[in-house]
Amino acid sequence: MQAKQMMLGLLGSAILGGGVAVGGYKLLEPAQVAPQAVAANPQVRYTSEMRSTPYTVPEGLNFVAAAAAVTPAVVHVMTEYAAAPTDTRRQQMDPFLRQFFGDQFDQFQQQPQGGGQGSGSGVIIAANGYIVTNNHVIDKASKIEVVLDDKRKFDAELVGADPTTDLAVLKVKADNLPFVKYGNSDDVKVGQWVLAVGNPFNLNSTVTAGIISAKSRNIGILNRKDNMGLESFIQTDAVVNPGNSGGALVNLNGDLIGINSAIASHTGSYEGYSFAIPSALASKVVDDLLKYKVVQRALLGVQIQEVDAKLASEKKLNTLNGVYIQGLSENSAGAAAGLKTGDIITQINGVAVNTSSQLQEQVARFRPGDKIKVSYLRGGTPNTTEAVLRNTTGTTAVVREDAVASIKYEGATISAVPARELAKLGLEGGAKVSGIKGSALRETGMADGFIITRIERNPVTKPSDVKAYLEQGRNGSGVLVEGMYPDGRKAYYPIGAE
Repeated sequence: MQAKQMMLGLLGSAILGGGVAVGGYKLLEPAQVAPQAVAANPQVRYTSEMRSTPYTVPEGLNFVAAAAAVTPAVVHVMTEYAAAPTDTRRQQMDPFLRQFFGDQFDQFQQQPQGGGQGSGSGVIIAANGYIVTNNHVIDKASKIEVVLDDKRKFDAELVGADPTTDLAVLKVKADNLPFVKYGNSDDVKVGQWVLAVGNPFNLNSTVTAGIISAKSRNIGILNRKDNMGLESFIQTDAVVNPGNSGGALVNLNGDLIGINSAIASHTGSYEGYSFAIPSALASKVVDDLLKYKVVQRALLGVQIQEVDAKLASEKKLNTLNGVYIQGLSENSAGAAAGLKTGDIITQINGVAVNTSSQLQEQVARFRPGDKIKVSYLRGGTPNTTEAVLRNTTGTTAVVREDAVASIKYEGATISAVPARELAKLGLEGGAKVSGIKGSALRETGMADGFIITRIERNPVTKPSDVKAYLEQGRNGSGVLVEGMYPDGRKAYYPIGAE
């Protein structure tokens, strides 16, 4: 009986132990997921679960807001160029003409060569379609198109261009466009973060970042025969490449502080530094082009040299600051204000000027007739004078494109050529002839619309040049007149040979 009870006890203990083991296993076993019906069109994800980790950008280093504000207002400027004319000899020079005009004279006709296309960037500065870009982006273009950030495309009209600052203004027929507001480039500091926005290599809406590396930089790319090129660039290390020209340089508020214009490069692509026209100068040039079609260039009329250790030693100067006056033009604003050779200009309207580009930029912000305060040193003694700025002809008058008087010569009318027509033809100057049939010039073979660009070796820049140079040829030797028709055909005419 006791043995039977023992066996039953062992059996019960075994059953109880097994139950505990099975129960423990069930508790530890992962829960089974009930099978679900497969959707008819399942959306399959091949990526892991993703999440955004909150982060805080240090104050002053967030480029997102500025990029978002500016990018819609930066456009792609696309240009087309007419076939380039080339001179082909049509007939050999008559020995009689060679006797008077030499081997340089001949008759020419134009044979077209393939045209081309180009591209750059531009910045919308007004909601009604005004756009600023570089002159070299649209120079000599026969057609200009603008592509907006939203892919809309417009034909653009050239309002005006200024090769001396490499700026141009375009107009498209559109309203309610996004635009960028001017910032004050004078407030920009070296080391400040900036963004460059443009279309490099036809890659639309590209944004790069960098810092201001230097200000008032002259790199010698706007050298001109008339010495009127004006360079006072903002230098940055923001990446700028071909196609960025005419695009925006902005601060982190999205304010326009410059128009990207050039790069320092041995290869044609970015190598470390880029250059932008400061907004303080660009806004004045744009305003002139909108109001007058031509830039009102105000001049102080002084020949200058930067003061360095060598000049200070030669001239026994007691300062290395300022800009040294080497000479003054006759009838100049500087001479009228009492400035003299040997003076050192230190400030314009209270702004320090230590380089030629700084002085030129400060003066170029004004128009003929404006007054500026010039601070200078004479023999080490500080002085201040007031100068009334003058234009290139030595007067204080504002120049208008349509106000340049035509002159009459031998019954023909000689007129100034609009800047836009000169830019399209790639000419730096000239004077247009009309009314030839009723004039003494009818025997030359010249036709109405001919633009005289050179008489002998003398460049023609205004109507009065034509009269002056033709009068010089009245001594019987004659002169050779060189020029171009509005369709690009070059021609040469002898006048006055006997």
